[in-house]
Amino acid sequence: MGVRPVSPTLTLTCPLKNPILKRVEPFISPNPKSAFLDDGEIPEVPLLVFEDEVVRSSIVEICEGPCVGEMLIENVELDNDGVKEFRRRLRFKRMPNFVQSQMRICPKNVTSFENLDNMKFELDKGVLVQPYLNPMVAGISVISRFLEGQTQDTFRPKALCLGVGGGALLGFLRVQLNFEVVGVEEDEVVLEVAKRYFGLENDELIHLFAEDGIEYVKNLAKNLSEECRFDAIMVDLDSSDVSVGACAPPLEFVRKSVLVAVRAVLHEEGVVVINTIPSSKLLYERLISEFHEVFEELYEIDVGNAENFVLIATKSKVGNALEANGGAFLNKLRLVVSGSYIDSIRKIPKLLILHSENVDYRLATADPAFSSTNACAKRISNSL
Repeated sequence: MGVRPVSPTLTLTCPLKNPILKRVEPFISPNPKSAFLDDGEIPEVPLLVFEDEVVRSSIVEICEGPCVGEMLIENVELDNDGVKEFRRRLRFKRMPNFVQSQMRICPKNVTSFENLDNMKFELDKGVLVQPYLNPMVAGISVISRFLEGQTQDTFRPKALCLGVGGGALLGFLRVQLNFEVVGVEEDEVVLEVAKRYFGLENDELIHLFAEDGIEYVKNLAKNLSEECRFDAIMVDLDSSDVSVGACAPPLEFVRKSVLVAVRAVLHEEGVVVINTIPSSKLLYERLISEFHEVFEELYEIDVGNAENFVLIATKSKVGNALEANGGAFLNKLRLVVSGSYIDSIRKIPKLLILHSENVDYRLATADPAFSSTNACAKRISNSL
């Protein structure tokens, strides 16, 4: 969950003293705990200066949740090459340089743009503006052939969303793709913010639970019935440990016991779609390796922002489903998300894992047709 709203253009350093540390803490670039000295002295800390398309912003509310801490809801005006656009954003103080959720908003009175604080807006739930959400939805296309085969008039696909944020993904799946959706968010205050400021509804087609997403899946797998299985599981979880910086999914999610539980609550033809922000090349390779041990096939989408990669794991072989050109579901999917993301989906080959005493060496197969893993790892390495 989360993307940087802007790109860093300049890095400054400033030696901080203890009395002012708390005042500047929200603006400090995330640093590992090891950067702080044992004797209590504060080292030089990099401060990031950003360029952004934000013209102005207005605070809607500041509140605090028991799990995520202090959070900010704001309306912002953007200038995209001369085109004015408004968005509502959710940000957490623990990762202030990241937008956790955002949704396009439309002014009710198009003739009055003077004071952002006084403007009234309507939510636009028909479009996804968070950069990685469109690729996540595009990932469902790998099971389009299975969804096309469900011809019953009463059939409605089911999705489990681990991590809710502002709820844009949940509402989109329901409104645009006719899914029944279960959303699990650890912090109950985040759910209240999603309902109050982002229009998320808790009704017969969207079911919300304030629970830890990993524990929810593990408990569901222990008491499983066929009615509880999902066609798609959408994972948008990030690490709560700011000492590791931006990282998604959390390391706890990559444990084999958790992945086995996720696989168990999928239909046989189901898919898991995960937003990833790898903090290193090795972490991404480990993530791929762990998923390959549990799931039949693995695919990826490069979001294109040098940060997010979407992994797509299937419980069964989907064969050449991505080569299908027709079908009502796939055609509709191409209408509501960029077809370029669907076309850019690449299969990741099984990895050869060589174990040494202290290190796991993971090597992609030699088939040049499946070079995306190495290419992706190289892009990540270059961006760090």
